[in-house]
Amino acid sequence: MQEEIKGLFGFSSEKEVLQIVNNSELKIEFVRIMFPDILGRPMDFSIPSAELEKAFSEGKGFDGSSIEGFVRIEESDLIIVPDPRTFRVFPWTYRGFDESISWREAIMFGDIYTPDGKHYAGDSRWVLKRTLEKARESFGFEDFKCGPEMEFFIFSDDQTPIPTDMGGYFFAGKHGEIRKEIQLLLKKMGIESEYDHHEVAHGQHEIDLRYQSALDMADIVMIFRYMAKKVARMHNLYATFMPKPINGQNGSGMHVHQSLWKNGHNAFFEKDAPYHLSAEARHYMAGIIHHAREICSIFSQWVNSYKRLIEGYEAPVYIAWGQKNRSAYIRVPEYQPGKEKATRIELRSPDPGCNIYLALATMLSAGLDGIKNKLELPEPVEENIYHMSPTRQKKQGIQVLPRNLEEAIKLTEKSPLVRETLGEHIFQKFLTNKQKEIDDYKKNVPDEYDKQVSPYEIKRYLPIL
Repeated sequence: MQEEIKGLFGFSSEKEVLQIVNNSELKIEFVRIMFPDILGRPMDFSIPSAELEKAFSEGKGFDGSSIEGFVRIEESDLIIVPDPRTFRVFPWTYRGFDESISWREAIMFGDIYTPDGKHYAGDSRWVLKRTLEKARESFGFEDFKCGPEMEFFIFSDDQTPIPTDMGGYFFAGKHGEIRKEIQLLLKKMGIESEYDHHEVAHGQHEIDLRYQSALDMADIVMIFRYMAKKVARMHNLYATFMPKPINGQNGSGMHVHQSLWKNGHNAFFEKDAPYHLSAEARHYMAGIIHHAREICSIFSQWVNSYKRLIEGYEAPVYIAWGQKNRSAYIRVPEYQPGKEKATRIELRSPDPGCNIYLALATMLSAGLDGIKNKLELPEPVEENIYHMSPTRQKKQGIQVLPRNLEEAIKLTEKSPLVRETLGEHIFQKFLTNKQKEIDDYKKNVPDEYDKQVSPYEIKRYLPIL
């Protein structure tokens, strides 16, 4: 039976972390250091725990030349400095074939630097930290709280997206115990969830994470995706965050609930205002709506993402907002109307295959632009937009999200907001990477798959997402 690990998270200093790591009874032999590439995929390497003190003081060098979107070979050396606040111990013991060998492992995130001590421009995590700093210094917002709804499929393997059950929304289905196991393991690492259920599509699941500050949440999403895959694998199954693996079924989204906080209060809340939304909340929403088309590629970054963003599968296609409208781009949840802590907006276009750091930074930047320029929020739309005539949609000024990655990238390429948020290095690397993805797709997939998932996509995306 596994030994319990209690309270091995939530540290604030290097000294506290080193005390835990140096406790021989805990057998924490290795520390895994994780960071995202520009596509948000988890990159990691492990160091013996005895090396951690040196990593705190000097950083740990690594070769960035083979990591997507990082550096050229002639400038490949990078240094990552672990952040003690991110230290968590995995809640299990590894055992070798030799019965005398057992160990535990911790995970950490950190900041990446160049050898001359400057923040590395290709570090997605730094992009988010920089944007949060701007929100604090230029707007006075001390916190950006986020709570994503994580949707994923469980299949038998990473080659064949055949549903493992015939369940539906809140109904029947298998593998609820896998959702529970994921949550209980995460809880032992100090990561709380709020909700889990079977989703609409066959074999599809959802776990909602309890809201946290944006940077903490981005790290948590990386751990969540790792944990979901780990638990599924231990049951000889495969969990995937591919946006749209099955034709004729809903795809997987990552709706992001969000609010800004100032002086300990929710800046989105105003008790007597319509929808209890403050002027700042309305300007923030207006900013995201105003920039929706140009920022779409950051939230939905794969060719396959746009097979999800089509009519008829509950994914947002139309750029509008409402309270009861689940076809809208932004929804204002009304679970606890009039309560300050519960007041938030829900952005429904991102999918769980995106780079979570860049996604949170970009939605925050768009919202802050709306606040800065006092952009006016259009009127809410509460009817099902799918049933509106094109004339009516046009009359109400309802635009649509890009229809494919190629259209989305062309809009992003012209976006000063995305360029400034990502920084020139990631902006250019991201565009180059996406253009190659589009070119490869076009070479291999005929036009008949415009709105259908192609065998090429299954082969390319299912094993990596």
